[in-house]
Amino acid sequence: MTLFPGGDSLNIAHGIGEFATAQPHTTAIIDGDRTWTYEQLDARTNQVAHLIASIGLPAKAPVAILLGNRGEYMELAAGLARAGHPFVPLNPRMSASEVDYIMNHSSAQALFLDDALSNVAEGCVAPLKAVYSIDGTTLGQDFEAALAAQSTQHPRILVSENDPFCIAYTSGTTGKPKGVLISHRSRTLQFYTSSIEWGLGTGRRSIAVAPMYHGAGFLFGYTPVAMGGTVSMLRRWDPAELLEMVQRDKAQSIFLVPTHASMIKALGPEKLAEYDLSSLDTIYFNAAALPVALKEWVMEFFAGVDIHELYGSTEGGIVSNLRPKDAARKAGSVGHPWYMTEVRVVDDEGNLVPPGTPGELFSRSPFLMNGYLNDEEATAACTTDDGFLTCGDIVIVDDEGFISIVDRKKDMIISGGVNVYPRDVEEQIVVLDSVIEAAVIGAPDETWGEKVVAYAVLKPGQSLSMEELDAHLRQSLAGYKIPRELYILEALPRNASGKVVKTDLRELYASK
Repeated sequence: MTLFPGGDSLNIAHGIGEFATAQPHTTAIIDGDRTWTYEQLDARTNQVAHLIASIGLPAKAPVAILLGNRGEYMELAAGLARAGHPFVPLNPRMSASEVDYIMNHSSAQALFLDDALSNVAEGCVAPLKAVYSIDGTTLGQDFEAALAAQSTQHPRILVSENDPFCIAYTSGTTGKPKGVLISHRSRTLQFYTSSIEWGLGTGRRSIAVAPMYHGAGFLFGYTPVAMGGTVSMLRRWDPAELLEMVQRDKAQSIFLVPTHASMIKALGPEKLAEYDLSSLDTIYFNAAALPVALKEWVMEFFAGVDIHELYGSTEGGIVSNLRPKDAARKAGSVGHPWYMTEVRVVDDEGNLVPPGTPGELFSRSPFLMNGYLNDEEATAACTTDDGFLTCGDIVIVDDEGFISIVDRKKDMIISGGVNVYPRDVEEQIVVLDSVIEAAVIGAPDETWGEKVVAYAVLKPGQSLSMEELDAHLRQSLAGYKIPRELYILEALPRNASGKVVKTDLRELYASK
């Protein structure tokens, strides 16, 4: 008897089926007052796969998901994986125009969404073959009703482990967002290694804190159900709600970004003392290095908890990890290369740099992306002939092999753990009639890690206030991309080739 066709080929949905057999009545997901056992999750995953098959989509056609952190995310991702269709995660905080672009570029053929988010999707549904809505039917059919009509039996569809299970959109500092093709093999291997490293495996309890649309949010939210654990869904970020959930569900491992730690700290000693967090034994951080002072507080408040800091990217997967035994003495570092990962650090000519010298970080591992969707030029620009990939980060490696990120070659901003790409914002600022040119930088922020700051050059006799800029940008950009400060200059600093020198802008901001 074959339980899982293609079982020798890695697939992100296999673990759910395996544990539905091994521990059918174990709770896989907790979402408020709703729970899914592994048996129920496996059955609903199969129903999603059959529902997709019933639509009659072309083979491997992408399907979009527009949801926040809720239990349905797991069954949809797994069901699409069993059906052999990659999913396109959409950020619920995107504007309608941003959603439209990704839907068009990815050639998504169907959409699953939360009815509460229908306002940002209504402009893209007309050409789709199917739309299924959860908690309402403003757009499309009722998801639960459609699911109920489907078989709970495994669809027995062969899916290659090298096929993408996901097309995750990111972008550099130039051009539109790019679709990152992430294979079943890449992500499944990270499930296994994450289970080993951060305790996300059988019998363990975790919380999906970061948004599931995000690469790290999905990896660390989904790994528990792929590896036999239990995950609780944090619907929206709230530090007190997270701590309440840790206490209620006895969570053992959680993933946070530095902003989360800042907001937990801001609750104050009296409020923090209300929670029993004794179940926690592992916290791991990503998105940006923990400021040393904040890390010291984390290690003091969560005394006895293993603290990890990791580094990675959508394109490269997890690249390195700073383990607990070195957390204090190597604060600011992101540790050593992770499992099955080789790194090299080179200068602008591609030569290896010695320890202590800044250079661009390249990595090679089974976790790398398949490439950018329909963008061979962009893929070639960040990969080498011998299989290494870079995201343009400048690092220093010390004489013990510890890696520290010192700069971002592409000027990407990380605000609250979410990537903000200056070009996206700049292009919308210069739409204003009063603006000649604009540049956007990231500036330090105690709460968000970085905040977006805009500089603009105006036409003679024109003016622009922060309020006017905010009102304009909110028509086309997600809220986290909106600048928090605006400064007017007579001219932007440029180098001999005419490029804006953003280091000068950062120095100007630091001196104000």
